[in-house]
Amino acid sequence: MNKYDGSMCETIVDSLSAHVAVLDDQGVILETNRAWQEYGMENGLEGDVDSVGVNYISVCESARESGEPEVETVLLGIQKVLSGDLHEFVTLYPCHSPDRRRWFNLRVLPYRSQGTKRIILVHEDVTPIILAQEKLFKKGQELMKKTEKLEETNIALKVLLDHRDQDREELEQRIAANIKELVLPYVEKLHSRQLGSREQTLAEIIEANLLDIVSPFLQKLSALHLQLTPQEVDVASLVRQGKSSQEIADVLGVSINTVSFHRKNLRRKLGLRDRSRNLRTYLLSLQ
Repeated sequence: MNKYDGSMCETIVDSLSAHVAVLDDQGVILETNRAWQEYGMENGLEGDVDSVGVNYISVCESARESGEPEVETVLLGIQKVLSGDLHEFVTLYPCHSPDRRRWFNLRVLPYRSQGTKRIILVHEDVTPIILAQEKLFKKGQELMKKTEKLEETNIALKVLLDHRDQDREELEQRIAANIKELVLPYVEKLHSRQLGSREQTLAEIIEANLLDIVSPFLQKLSALHLQLTPQEVDVASLVRQGKSSQEIADVLGVSINTVSFHRKNLRRKLGLRDRSRNLRTYLLSLQ
């Protein structure tokens, strides 16, 4: 910087990382800061590294003719600041070298020195920011693809689960149909025969249990209370059929005390703490 701007101003401007240049109203470079000059040395700039005396507008026009269309925007912005149509012009432009990609943010500001119109160009290297944005965008795209893949997987799983539920329902319907058509008719024939009291009771239990299989009773009982033991499930089925404790004991081959014990456990596990609530009535409600 020239001395008439003051040593303090020169020190401040030279301390900036941005490349700063002062142009006259014709676009000729009057002054540049240290960052501008160092950039020129690092990139093999022809002529003096301070670029003083170079017409910046002419350089931009030559670049435009060489096939750099983005320079047109820069030229238009400089002209508008010089004419007073803009108080400030800002643009982002690429400035790639053979071995690396670079982006700069350009600001053009009006400036008057001793009544003479000037403009200040400030080139800030924003390459790290652009590369970080590109990386973030790439990560976002990858995340979006993974999300889409997960959604597709979820859809496929839902279809499989729907098919499984449909297959289960069809299997249950076939089992129920087979029991009704192929098994229960023979149980009815047993009832028509002269059976002993115990055999008649067993036949009734077989029929009741088969009917339970084709009804939602056992499914609801198992779904609501998976902690029931097998013998508790047997007792629950017989209570629901209206069997007395003595009849249940005879069928299961256990004592009445054992049946009473299981009945108490059933009431506790089913949440029937109020003695006024009937166990059989509750079990029938699970139809």
